[in-house]
Amino acid sequence: MKFIRTDIPDVIIIEPEVHGDERGYFIETFRQDKLEAFLGFKVHFCQDNESKSSKGVLRGLHYQLTPAAQTKLVRVISGRVLDVAVDIRKGSPTFGQYVATELSGENKRQMFIPRGFAHGFVVLEDDTVFAYKVDNYYSPENDRGVAFDDPSIGIDWKLDRNSLNLSGKDTKQPFLQDAELFEYSKVLY
Repeated sequence: MKFIRTDIPDVIIIEPEVHGDERGYFIETFRQDKLEAFLGFKVHFCQDNESKSSKGVLRGLHYQLTPAAQTKLVRVISGRVLDVAVDIRKGSPTFGQYVATELSGENKRQMFIPRGFAHGFVVLEDDTVFAYKVDNYYSPENDRGVAFDDPSIGIDWKLDRNSLNLSGKDTKQPFLQDAELFEYSKVLY
């Protein structure tokens, strides 16, 4: 596995080693020992989630507040997404900045998103299957979000706004300046 720090060093791209031949392929999608050795701290994933979506579906930008804050390890099993992590840690040198990368069933890349980040993705291909691990259980009372179209963040979602398909919840999220956020000095991994 290859671990790549992004422009926001706490967000990591993981490229697994693909072993393939005419019969197909094999990859290790998760190695806790290698991830923890790279990060320098322990991660305890406790829940796996999966969604299937059509092109244009935008999910996000979501996060959970402490004590239910979540670290995520996300990947695409089949199809393609533009995956986005936004730093929402007040006081962070990268506050309000984001990392965006294409994850696909073909490139098999993954993104590690620590606590203190809002996460979202837009689906670029029909029948895309998206999967992720989290280190804390879903908590409706701690569920929060930031507007996907907040101009202060300025995410280029790569699709025309009129072609986006959002849930009712995601059309009503606050802008970053009005959202409940994390304190950079208090985010614990």
